[in-house]
Amino acid sequence: MRSLFYLVCSAFVIGLAYWAYKENYKTQVSLREVKELQQQIAQEKETIAVLNAEWAYLNRPDRLRDLVDLNFADLKLIPLLPSHFGDSEMVSYPTPDPYDINAPVSVNSDGGENGGQQP
Repeated sequence: MRSLFYLVCSAFVIGLAYWAYKENYKTQVSLREVKELQQQIAQEKETIAVLNAEWAYLNRPDRLRDLVDLNFADLKLIPLLPSHFGDSEMVSYPTPDPYDINAPVSVNSDGGENGGQQP
């Protein structure tokens, strides 16, 4: 009986050792993946910073002004002035709904002259 107990305990310890080894291996793989992802994130952040710098460089006002002057004949661009904009009174808004949805409605069965609606 004692040898069976020792055999079961040793199998249990071997099983735990195998489980611990596999978990350690999985942890190392996960840590390696995290490190690679962090490196990719750093590269993408650097790429975004470079693209933002290029965007700022290309959108310099003096460069854009030169491009407008260079392509004036083709684009026929003119400077924006306050007179190019309209007033808010010039906007046509839709007319309000003629039906009052908050008006009480009668629900009787006689129909009446109003079709069941109260004045």
